[in-house]
Amino acid sequence: MLSLILGIIGIYTAFKFHNESNIANLYSLHSWLGIGVIVLYGIQWIYGFLIFFYPGGTMTIRSESLPWHILFGIFVYILAVGTATLGYLEKLTFLQNSGLGKYGAEAFLVNFTAIITVLFGVFVFLTILSQPPQEDEHSYSAI
Repeated sequence: MLSLILGIIGIYTAFKFHNESNIANLYSLHSWLGIGVIVLYGIQWIYGFLIFFYPGGTMTIRSESLPWHILFGIFVYILAVGTATLGYLEKLTFLQNSGLGKYGAEAFLVNFTAIITVLFGVFVFLTILSQPPQEDEHSYSAI
């Protein structure tokens, strides 16, 4: 819930900054995908709350919905990582258009941060895909 609230605040802040600086809104792929990610994440959150947390969801509905919920969550996560990477590219383009050197410290920092974001996304994705270890039913002893 906190991430959804922070995402909405981020979109509001971007619109406010653009309006105060006389910059057009929704002109880039980053902005379109960013709004899409927040909307899809909100749908995912509401769906998960109604099906898995709210007492109205039966076990049949929960078990049938779980694979789709996981798949949709992975899709939204990958889209969020891609959108963040596009945001780094957009910022770097703005910096270079304002006279920043292509190999300056700021350019290095933006590129390094983008690489770390992508690597983090890849490792989270691999963690999601990995199979959990099988528990041995005799591995626990009674106290």
